[in-house]
Amino acid sequence: MKTVRLPDGTPEGVMVPALGQGTWHMGERNSDRRAEAAALRLGLDLGMTLVDTAEMYAEGGAEEVVAEAIAGRRDEVFLVSKVYPHNAGGRKLNAACERSLKRLKVERIDLYLLHWRGSVPLADTVQAMRRMQQAGKIAHWGVSNLDVEDLEELGAALPDCAVDQVDTSKNLCTVMVVQTMSTCAA
Repeated sequence: MKTVRLPDGTPEGVMVPALGQGTWHMGERNSDRRAEAAALRLGLDLGMTLVDTAEMYAEGGAEEVVAEAIAGRRDEVFLVSKVYPHNAGGRKLNAACERSLKRLKVERIDLYLLHWRGSVPLADTVQAMRRMQQAGKIAHWGVSNLDVEDLEELGAALPDCAVDQVDTSKNLCTVMVVQTMSTCAA
């Protein structure tokens, strides 16, 4: 499995799978949840250890499916979740993250992303993400679906932004683009 390096302040960084399992549309129907969790577990068995979800997917239902799938296997999984833009600042981000942690039945999210740009200033989002990181609720933070201008607006916080997750083919696959000073300077 190809991996990418997330910056974490060390020369080695954190190596994570470049390809993962998405959960959009999971958790929408109770009758499908068992099969969805089984599909995620099979993916884990086959080495697909990055699992991507969001509070938006089935209004938290996908996170509940993920919780069922990773029960007893948390150490095998690199867990990514995303916050709605309208929850992306201050106490709202804190509350949204806490709800995700509860639905996922975990103590920490490995990578927490701003799902897309909204009306909350990016500086407020960065500040809230850093607080969650310092509190041990998230290991890394990043963004999703931001353009170059938005990334430039991150300014001095850009080196701390682990990724810009970009949908490259209308949900057929998602790639995580590691943002570093060298790639952004180009």
